[in-house]
Amino acid sequence: MSIGANAITPSPSEGSPPRGQAQISADELALLPGEVEAERRILGILLKHPEQADVVLESLSPEHFVDPVLREIFSIITLLYNSGQRISFTQVYTRLRQSGRVAEPEALLAGLTDSFTSLAELLPSVEVLLENHARRRLLLAAREIQRLAMEGTGIEPGQPGSVPGASIAALQARAQALIMDATSVRGSSQEDVYDLLTVLNRCYARLMERYEGVEGAFGLSVRYPSVDLMTTGFKKKDLIILAARPSMGKTSLALNFALNVARRRIPVLIFSLEMDAEQIGDRLVVSELFRFRNDDGSYIVSGSEYNGKLTDRQLEVVRQAYNELFPLPIYIVDRRGLTVAEIRAKARKVKAQHPNLGLIIIDYLQLIRAPAIPGRTWAMQVGDIVRELRELAGELDVPLILLSQLNRGVEAREDKRPLLSDLRDSGNIEEFADVVILLYRDDYYNPAKAREEGTEGQVEVIFAKQRRGRTGKAILRWIPEFTRFIDEVPADLAAQAPKAGEAN
Repeated sequence: MSIGANAITPSPSEGSPPRGQAQISADELALLPGEVEAERRILGILLKHPEQADVVLESLSPEHFVDPVLREIFSIITLLYNSGQRISFTQVYTRLRQSGRVAEPEALLAGLTDSFTSLAELLPSVEVLLENHARRRLLLAAREIQRLAMEGTGIEPGQPGSVPGASIAALQARAQALIMDATSVRGSSQEDVYDLLTVLNRCYARLMERYEGVEGAFGLSVRYPSVDLMTTGFKKKDLIILAARPSMGKTSLALNFALNVARRRIPVLIFSLEMDAEQIGDRLVVSELFRFRNDDGSYIVSGSEYNGKLTDRQLEVVRQAYNELFPLPIYIVDRRGLTVAEIRAKARKVKAQHPNLGLIIIDYLQLIRAPAIPGRTWAMQVGDIVRELRELAGELDVPLILLSQLNRGVEAREDKRPLLSDLRDSGNIEEFADVVILLYRDDYYNPAKAREEGTEGQVEVIFAKQRRGRTGKAILRWIPEFTRFIDEVPADLAAQAPKAGEAN
């Protein structure tokens, strides 16, 4: 029997071309870098040696097969494997015959088992399919971008030659997403099971890098020594939850982190789901004004004065602050009601434009819009959101700081220091987070006591969870007039804080 693109008639419910190939006609299959012989070899080996299914199904899925008939057979093998049934010639033949979509199924399977049954041909054939699949994804992405460019427009609406379509910014964003999606597919079989010797060799290499002070051996420093001492820098791929009750300063601390990172020309992406971009900008400026003082130590421009009429001297200082902030690589998204999918698309776009993106901040979790899914409670949806954001941090290879609210229950306790259990919708947040940081200001709840004990303005930065570090707390000082945190850690301890991460 001849196997080709027209040898099978898919039904509406099954056997349809895999995602990403629906736009390719049968006549175009021959033009793609497909390798039907490799597909035949893999299926022949699986029918003769079903114990090899573990090796094959770890890397391949039906969408890796170009020929519709061979894809149908592999789908059956996958179904048998996933349902725990025995993979055999008889089982595959019975299901093919029942589908009624393949002519002469017995002759077809016999042709596969009579040829290409050497086990040595299996892994090279799997590599061929993986590489060809990656090439097809790139071809499809390029074709879709071409179609969008032809149908869209880079010409302003109303100008001669303009046509209806998306703006050039929207077109570029879609193109970035398509390329990111196409290149996220593995193009070769990748080993992800390692023996202990290999793992320990890697661990030892990292240990020596830290010992020798090699740049980048630690995580991303946020230039607060007491915080960096606790974390040894925020690690790539980590999800960091920064949670507090209102007025504790969680947004301000996140913005202070962003400034300290961006000053080293490391790009930072901020999703502000509560404040607009101008409010964020004003906060950054006010935070910078903290550094400018008169000879007697008084501030030249206070935070409240910034929002009023300035003197000439004050305006000069404010302009200096603006000039220092202008070149910083901070990117702000202030659209309200974003879903995780929209956050992912925008983050991918920025990552494509700035490959050295070093930090993502999202303010805050409870304002992310969850899709309406029947039967899913809000707590379950929050769990989905947190899990997907952790996966995004891993995909983009950056630390991601996610701000979150705490439950009101903390207000009812005598000791109002927050606990992990105070995380709003806490179960799944705590489970998926790599680091959980909680903020507490005693002077907020006990102002008289704080004045008496000299703790006014002190903020406890509580590390309630760290997968790769110790728990404990750091102490910062809060300057509310400038929405600014400062670190009063002793100089000898500050010298121990990791300086790595400056070029991360």
